[in-house]
Amino acid sequence: MTQLTAARQGTITGEMEAVAAAEGRDPGWLAAEIAAGRVVIPYNRARNFAPVGIGNGLTTKVNANLGTSPLRSCLDEELVKLKAAVDAGADAVMDLSTGGDLEGIRREIIAASPLMVGTVPIYQVSAECAEARADGNILDMTPDQFFDVVEKHAVSGVDFITVHCGVTRAVVDLVDARPRVGGVVSRGGAMLAAWIREHGEENPLYAQFDRLLEICLEHDMTLSLGDGLRPGAIHDAGDGPQVAELVVLGELARRSRDAGVQVMIEGPGHVPLHKVAAQVQMEKDLCDGAPFYVLGPLTTDISPGYDHISSAIGGAVAAMAGADFLCYVTPAEHLRLPDASDVREGVIGARIAAHSGDIAKGIPGADQRDLAMSKSRKALDWEGMFAQAIDPVRARQFRSEGDGLAHEVCSMCGRFCSIHLDNLTKPDSAATEETGTGKAGSPGS
Repeated sequence: MTQLTAARQGTITGEMEAVAAAEGRDPGWLAAEIAAGRVVIPYNRARNFAPVGIGNGLTTKVNANLGTSPLRSCLDEELVKLKAAVDAGADAVMDLSTGGDLEGIRREIIAASPLMVGTVPIYQVSAECAEARADGNILDMTPDQFFDVVEKHAVSGVDFITVHCGVTRAVVDLVDARPRVGGVVSRGGAMLAAWIREHGEENPLYAQFDRLLEICLEHDMTLSLGDGLRPGAIHDAGDGPQVAELVVLGELARRSRDAGVQVMIEGPGHVPLHKVAAQVQMEKDLCDGAPFYVLGPLTTDISPGYDHISSAIGGAVAAMAGADFLCYVTPAEHLRLPDASDVREGVIGARIAAHSGDIAKGIPGADQRDLAMSKSRKALDWEGMFAQAIDPVRARQFRSEGDGLAHEVCSMCGRFCSIHLDNLTKPDSAATEETGTGKAGSPGS
C-alpha cells in the first residue's frame, strides 16, 4: 500500500507519524494533505531511513545532486560528496551519474545514504546506448529498455525518480518553431527531444505512462515529473514550450494521484527575480497544489563561480511563494563537476534560502531559531550563537580567527561593540528581561 492509498483510506502509517512529529503537525492533518496530493513522503519500502515530508505546510526541503560524468568517475569521491551533503544538512540526494559502473555507484550511494535518494533513469539508458554506439547517441533507445531501467531503480530502493514525460511531440514542435535563447538545457529533456525528432513518434514516457505508474505503485516510488523544457536562460522563462509542458505535467499529476502514486512537479531553472513568484503560482494552479521542486531558480545568467548565490536568491523567493523543495546549485555549476567543498557551499546556500522562505510563508515555529540566535547575540553568548547557526563549523572557525577570541566581543568592533555598550549602560532589570541573564557571556566562551 502506498502512502497516498493509505492516507485516502484513513490509515496513518508509521512514516506519516514520524513526519508529523518532526514537523510539529497533527498526523491526521498530514494524512489529509497527502490524500489531497499536496504533500508527499518519498519512501521506497526497500529502504529504512528517517522519512521526510515535502509539500504544503511543511518546512522547505533541500536536495543535493551527486554523480559521476563520462569525463570523471570515482565512487569514493561521490561517497565523500554524499557525506558532505549529509553533514551540511541536506534532506535528500540525487544520484545523477552518467559515467562508470552506474549500477554499482547507485547501489553504494543508496547503502550509504541516511537520506532519501532520487535518480534520473534515462541517464542510465543513455549510458547503455553509448556503449552500443560509437557516437554515444540515445536514438536507439527502446521503450522496453527504459522501463527495464526504471524497474531496476525501483527494486534497488530509489525513493523518487525524475521522468521527463511532458516532453511530448507537440511540445517539441513548439521548441522547433521558435528557437530559444538557451535551447533545451535539461539533459533528459534534450535526449527525449532528439529521440522524438529522429523517430517522429510520441515520447514513450508519455505514451506508456500507465506502465510507469504500475512500477511506482508496486514499490511506492514517488514520481518527480521533470521539467525537460525548463528555461536555461532568464530570457526563456515563462515561454510557450515551458508552459505547454507544465500543462501536460498537470494532467499527468492527476493521473498519478488517481492511480495511487505520489507525485511532485519539477520547475525552473533560470528565472528573473520579478517572475519567480508567478512561476510558483502557475505550477500550483495547473497541478492542483502538487509539491513543487525547483532547481534554483537562478535569477541571473552572469554569475559563474557564484551561481550558488544566484540560486539562493531565487530559491528564497520561490520558497516564500510556496515552493516546497529546493535543488541546490553549487559554485561549480556550468563550469565543472562539483567537489565536496562545492557540495557543502551549495547545501548551506539552499538551506538559508529554504529557511528564509519558511519564515516568510509562516511555517509554524520557523522563526524560533532566529529568536534564540538574537537572544544569544544580545547576551554575547558565543556558544549559544554557534548552536543556532546554519553552519556552526564556519561560524566557529571565523570566531577563532579573530583577534577578539580572548574577549567577549568580536574583533570587528572591539571595545566599541554596540551590544556590549548597550548591555553595560542599561539597568540590570532591563538587561535581565531582554537577555534572560542580566549580563554578557563570559570572556572567550
